[in-house]
Amino acid sequence: MVCIAVLYPNLSGRTFDHEYYNQKHMPYLMDQLKSSGLIRYEIDKGLAGVAPGSSAPFICIARLYFNTLDDYQKAFSTHGTELLKDVPNYTNIEPQMQISQMTPS
Repeated sequence: MVCIAVLYPNLSGRTFDHEYYNQKHMPYLMDQLKSSGLIRYEIDKGLAGVAPGSSAPFICIARLYFNTLDDYQKAFSTHGTELLKDVPNYTNIEPQMQISQMTPS
């Protein structure tokens, strides 16, 4: 299984609409990508950094789970442009992305 982590840095002067992201964008993404292999997703809302009183380094982290890297690549080559058009509806932050191989525990 692979995990695609989409990390939104917590930057001064930037905005992120968690309600829109949770209620509209991610369900839409699931609807579009489920038939292409998206198994599930998770959303983390940053609360704090490690040091007491510090800000979270990321305002949001989404994790998308696919069985294979090929499934992810096919899904986003088909639907990626359409999904990216929705980004301005919830943020003006350019996300960072990482693809990881999941190791069973």
